Amino acid sequence: MAMHDLVIRNGRVVDGTGAPAFQADIAIENGVIVAVGEVRTAGRREIDAAGRIVTPGWVDIHTHYDGQVTWDPYLSPSSWHGVTTAVMGNCGVGFAPVRPDRHDWLIELMEGVEDIPGSALAEGIDWTWETFPQYLDSLDAQPRVLDVAAQVPHSAVRAYVMGERGARNEDATAQDIAEMSRIVAEGMEAGALGFSTSRTVVHVTKDGAVMPGTTAAADELLAIGRAMSEVGPGVFEMASDMAPAEPEFEWMRAMSMDTGVTVTYSLLQSPMNPRNWVKLLELNAQARAQGASITAQIACRPTGLVLGWQSTIHPFVGRQTYRDIAHLPFPERLERLRDPAVRAAILADPSKKMGPLGAIMTQGFDRMFRLQQPDGRLDYEPRAEDSIKALAEASGQAPDAVVFDMLMENDGRGYIYLPLLNYTEFSFDHIHAMMHDPNTVLSLSDGGAHCGVICDASFPTYMLTHWVRDRSRGPRLTLEKVVSMQTRDTARLYGLNDRGVLAVGMKADVNVIDFDALAIQPPEMVFDLPAGGRRMIQKAVGYVATVVSGVVTYENGEATGALPGKLIRGPQGAGARMAAE
Repeated sequence: MAMHDLVIRNGRVVDGTGAPAFQADIAIENGVIVAVGEVRTAGRREIDAAGRIVTPGWVDIHTHYDGQVTWDPYLSPSSWHGVTTAVMGNCGVGFAPVRPDRHDWLIELMEGVEDIPGSALAEGIDWTWETFPQYLDSLDAQPRVLDVAAQVPHSAVRAYVMGERGARNEDATAQDIAEMSRIVAEGMEAGALGFSTSRTVVHVTKDGAVMPGTTAAADELLAIGRAMSEVGPGVFEMASDMAPAEPEFEWMRAMSMDTGVTVTYSLLQSPMNPRNWVKLLELNAQARAQGASITAQIACRPTGLVLGWQSTIHPFVGRQTYRDIAHLPFPERLERLRDPAVRAAILADPSKKMGPLGAIMTQGFDRMFRLQQPDGRLDYEPRAEDSIKALAEASGQAPDAVVFDMLMENDGRGYIYLPLLNYTEFSFDHIHAMMHDPNTVLSLSDGGAHCGVICDASFPTYMLTHWVRDRSRGPRLTLEKVVSMQTRDTARLYGLNDRGVLAVGMKADVNVIDFDALAIQPPEMVFDLPAGGRRMIQKAVGYVATVVSGVVTYENGEATGALPGKLIRGPQGAGARMAAE
């Protein structure tokens, strides 16, 4: 009797459809699932999943691996967390198209917007392309551990067509718009899943200017949408302040209804207007009712900064007494920080003025919290009464003294957590409500980005550990819902209908998970990017195996060395679409 390539036996299958979990075996041949149920035929390789859950591989639709993908076949940290498909090119930033004399400019833009070390990008990227199709061809030629897909980034297109005028956000001429539209269509014909832009003032260059495309007029955006529709279905992704909301929704609705393009935007609770997310979802529902395909991308926890001595920012970066030693190698700096006289001098030194956002990031002690608790768990949903300010008041200490001592823990590798967005009311209740809105999709991990202060590539694991198993401050979510949110739902938004569900005919991307043991490790700063570049990482435990296209890529957290990942070119066929319904 012929054998299957791989059989996963005796697992509790959570198939991605949202249906109740069930006991079953899964058989795989030629990278495709061929049986779900009782499998009597042996496999050349078998995994005993008794006592484990078996899920589709996670589909992460919001990453920034556009540079890292050219040198790192493992795309960590995401692959450590069971991600088997990653969509890049979000928020309007990326590395193609590019003229030969603009390489450094794109690197500086990515460094400014996404906090990816420019030295690492300069050392790691080989620039074997100019056009977007050539960029995809370069990616296609490289083996990797997971599948990747790309979007055409507005800032690169604008700079390529308009030069400095585009970089300065000047209005595009009709000729500019026509050429940008052509380039976007060319990129989609080559396999891009869509186009991305940024319309938020938060995304700024290293010089502090808003990035190219931020203030682009509706005619520029609508023309690009029409060009996309002429090639085929695609996604128009954007990071936006959605302010004012009504005019933004008007052109988004018009674009989607006129062209059939799916529009998706980031949605986070803003501290400036804590209930605005409700209004935005109401406007979203109205646009959907009129026939527009518009979806909000939401996060599973706050956009939170992890502040430590090696982070991009912490409460003492604006104090001259600290700045005097900031240049020292970390071991030497740490030795100085252990000196009681140095500690006293830093605490007595006032911080320089840093603007409203800088003040929050260095002196917002009412919004800062201990991240790792004494029992080892990481608390991303802390109570207001657990803030640094509250702890300082209770102990009679100054809040910056409390912070200093926390940062000195764990041999100078202690961390403070600062939820910057999505946590105005000190709870996740609004996130719970967003997750149940029919017009939202789970997103915003920013895998590969914000290397010096954020590590949210752990989102997929956190969804299971916190939202399904551990949350105590409000309602949890079912395992079945959480799995479908980050498999079938994310895959379908981008037309990846061949994955995200464990059913016959579907792509064999699978996670086998020890749910009880599943955990996210504390953040740590490592210097393993090209040119010794810095990045904050988080590892996971509890992934028994990760499978991509039927090939085991990770076993018990260790890479097998197999690199079955491919470049995805365009939307993918339905496979067993009927089984996925």
